[in-house]
Amino acid sequence: MGKKLDEVIGVLNGTIGDHLARTGNGLGIAMGLYHDGQPLAIEPDAIRAAHPDAGARAALLVHGIMCTESVWQFPDGSDYGTMLQRDLGITPLYVRYNSGLSIPDNGASLARLLESLAGAWPAPLEEIILIGFSMGGLLVRSACHTAHREKLAWLGMVRRALYVGTPHRGAPTERAGRVLARVLRAIPEPVTRLIADIGDLRSDGIKDLGDADVRHEDRARRRDTISLRDPRHPVPLLDGMEHHLIAGSLSQSKWLTMLFGDAIVPVSSATDGRHGEAQAGGMPSGDVRLIPGVAHLGLAHHPEVYAQIRAWCEETK
Repeated sequence: MGKKLDEVIGVLNGTIGDHLARTGNGLGIAMGLYHDGQPLAIEPDAIRAAHPDAGARAALLVHGIMCTESVWQFPDGSDYGTMLQRDLGITPLYVRYNSGLSIPDNGASLARLLESLAGAWPAPLEEIILIGFSMGGLLVRSACHTAHREKLAWLGMVRRALYVGTPHRGAPTERAGRVLARVLRAIPEPVTRLIADIGDLRSDGIKDLGDADVRHEDRARRRDTISLRDPRHPVPLLDGMEHHLIAGSLSQSKWLTMLFGDAIVPVSSATDGRHGEAQAGGMPSGDVRLIPGVAHLGLAHHPEVYAQIRAWCEETK
């Protein structure tokens, strides 16, 4: 399949991927590693063939909803992974997955994938760097939670996780849609209830973005509550590793930044409430960076974002 068709299927999976999985539709994407647009078997020989110089450090890049790994690409075909390989000798790996499935289910699959990867790496593996864009960052958190609970070996190799435009405190547009659907369903009119039912056809993955649900118990809690409030996530960032957060904003204006963020994810959500520490052009807290003038999708392939990612990956602590 060509890149454009893959991207269309990625959008389809983000929209109705849970339905595709339930019905066994062949368009549903099975989570796996991809190299040059093709599936990469998690076997030593396959990894060695794709990455002859595979070394002690690897970076796993996890795309967001309605995307494939192509979202990371610059116009010249390079991406954060290939640039890290060029500059720091870090081997890049790319996950493709069905972004319409629930975040906890995808997180569990990612945890299993990483466990297999750690066992199949064709060289001594010392460090795994996790880089998640948008929903991909929540998958990283969910996978780490699963690995911590199940005592998986790969978690001990993770020294840092980088979250690019990740809605750590949820997505207000999804919460607003949830409230609207509840209101429409309460009106005793067939038309409004039909509209609410149609709205509820959005995928489990989209629904999980509302409150950044990374565990199944988070999803169960959502059924009992409905709010437009920016929630504080019940699962803290995991101890034992560095966590780095990058947020974008549409404007240099402080007020527009606070109101609109990157047009999809508010700054307060992308920085997990630490937006007061993030200032344009600076890093007062060291692990939070706000990059003004960059919209949501642009964060996946922007020179300033890469410069920050590289700086964090160069740190030795």
